[in-house]
Amino acid sequence: MYVSPVHLGLAARAIENGGVIAYPTEAVWGLGCDPWNDQAVLKVLQMKQRPWQKGLILVASDMMQVAPLLDHLTKTQLSKLEMSWPGPVTWVLPDPEGWVPEWSRGEHASVAIRVSAHPLIQQLCARIGRPIISTSANLAGREPARTKQQLDARLYHYLDYVMPGETQGLSQPSVIRDVLTDQVYRA
Repeated sequence: MYVSPVHLGLAARAIENGGVIAYPTEAVWGLGCDPWNDQAVLKVLQMKQRPWQKGLILVASDMMQVAPLLDHLTKTQLSKLEMSWPGPVTWVLPDPEGWVPEWSRGEHASVAIRVSAHPLIQQLCARIGRPIISTSANLAGREPARTKQQLDARLYHYLDYVMPGETQGLSQPSVIRDVLTDQVYRA
């Protein structure tokens, strides 16, 4: 999938300036921002009417972008990540040193991370140089948008940029698993 450098630049600038974007992911449209910008994350939570305690998923372009979270994993645990990334598997990883701020990970000592296979996400995160927030573009409890046209009109008022593009057409959002216990949080 070709992604225009102009659109990548506009989306990256919006995120770097504390904004919130909408963009296609593997299965649904997502909202993204800088996980280290508390005001941007607060804006996403307010848009979605989602409590901060739940935490948010981060997406990255490659494993190197989340290297601080990998230092404490065993070879077996790293192997799980390597076999499923890039791809539609979100892993809950321990964050013992608080690399990801509390406002992004919620009340958890762990953080949900995905290295996406979606070319747009890979290119955007590579351009920014680190992971971004990836949460479904919908109000809490509502169905997520599967196309740009299905984005809730109430969200547009708060968005700083809407990427062009399409999802990868997966029928379900990413599986969420715990790297330590293999517990599945979302099948």
